[in-house]
Amino acid sequence: MEKRKSIVAGFDIGGAHLKVTRAQDGRIVEAVTIATPLWLGLDNLTLAFEETAPIYAGADLNAFTMTGELADIFPSRDAGVAALLDEISSRFPGEKLIYAGPFGFVGVEQAARLSPDVASANWHATASLVAKLAGDALFVDMGSTTTDIIAIKKGAVANDGYTDAGRLLTGELVYTGFTRTFLFGVASSAPVRGRLTPLMNEYFASIADAHRILEVLDEKDDRHSTADGKEKTIDGSIARLARMIGRDAADLTPPEWREVARWFSEQQLRKIHDAASLVAGPLAPDVPIVGAGTGRWQIRRLAERMERRFVDFAEIIPADDAVRGEASSVAPASAVALLAGSQL
Repeated sequence: MEKRKSIVAGFDIGGAHLKVTRAQDGRIVEAVTIATPLWLGLDNLTLAFEETAPIYAGADLNAFTMTGELADIFPSRDAGVAALLDEISSRFPGEKLIYAGPFGFVGVEQAARLSPDVASANWHATASLVAKLAGDALFVDMGSTTTDIIAIKKGAVANDGYTDAGRLLTGELVYTGFTRTFLFGVASSAPVRGRLTPLMNEYFASIADAHRILEVLDEKDDRHSTADGKEKTIDGSIARLARMIGRDAADLTPPEWREVARWFSEQQLRKIHDAASLVAGPLAPDVPIVGAGTGRWQIRRLAERMERRFVDFAEIIPADDAVRGEASSVAPASAVALLAGSQL
């Protein structure tokens, strides 16, 4: 009789997305991201769980990490962790584990007592997997909203901060991402025909618009509505970008708009580079950058700028070739599935 394959489902419950992976015998075979705006209510998480049910159907074990406790529907992080643990308990009656950073995987009851370690620990899960797979590295995971920058030394996570507040201080968390970041979050002005133009501090456009204009955005990675609710096209993005500097799309040529878009992407990269230079301080110059997340295009540019070899997380994890890219885009969900599966 053929031996049954062990199946582990990994979940990263974020404030903007639910990410789910399926691992069979220690290999990622499916991965998916669902837009899940928790700030609009927990019903969105329920719908996302229902939509992703085929991915985790029949799993022997469900492993979870989270950042969704930050959503402003919760009065505090502790309350957010408690609410998300309740959701997990009610929907997943079988075996389940919660990632609690330095404590590893714990049950739901213990997770409730370790709320500060459970909250926003998804970066630690992915960095721990990278430590097992790559040894020394500067690990950079750029998602839709944030960028994690973590030193890996001697096969272990060498973080200085742990909480969001602590990591913001150390440069290990940079609150900028590849799609959802507001443009005035990366710059206060932009050069237009030789004049530095102050931005309008309104949500007229996002960094996704800049990356769309530059044609480096995979549309499946931009899962939320545009600032004006209109089409996700280069022309639509130019119209939104124009509003940021008090103009209309017809005021500049397409090449000029590309240069404005390039400015914003460059300003974002500079912020990440500044932080990465701090975090990389203890690492040898030949240590590579391991990049994960939807913003790997930006991380490749970071590696070039820092004169370090780039290693794609997608290429070092055990995964079916057809899902490697998506498995990297949902790196924390892949990490908890693989790490939890190694304990079976």
